[in-house]
Amino acid sequence: MWKKLMTIALTLLVSVSFTGAVWAMEEGNKRKGKYIYRKVYKSCHERGAVETAKPPLNPDAHTQAEWTTIFEGKQFDNFGCEEEWKGLSEDQIVDIYTYLHAHASDSPTPLKCK
Repeated sequence: MWKKLMTIALTLLVSVSFTGAVWAMEEGNKRKGKYIYRKVYKSCHERGAVETAKPPLNPDAHTQAEWTTIFEGKQFDNFGCEEEWKGLSEDQIVDIYTYLHAHASDSPTPLKCK
């Protein structure tokens, strides 16, 4: 009886732990992220801050762990176009992160911007 109770309690604890972990991970929209990422550099190019409207970093420039570190620390210095990045909402940043993370070099579908 005691073993059965402990098994049930442990099962509930594990279930709650996994549910909490899933809710803690915020996921954005990859398609919106790709659009916003390109739009940032297009407007930056139109402003004359960069030579080309093509984003400087392809999604496969980093691993998924590296993208996570960059976005958790909000280390957007390597991206350039600081003015445009500062103007993005938190949802837009999450969408860009989701796009870059999903197509990182160690992801199942690495992707280069064309």
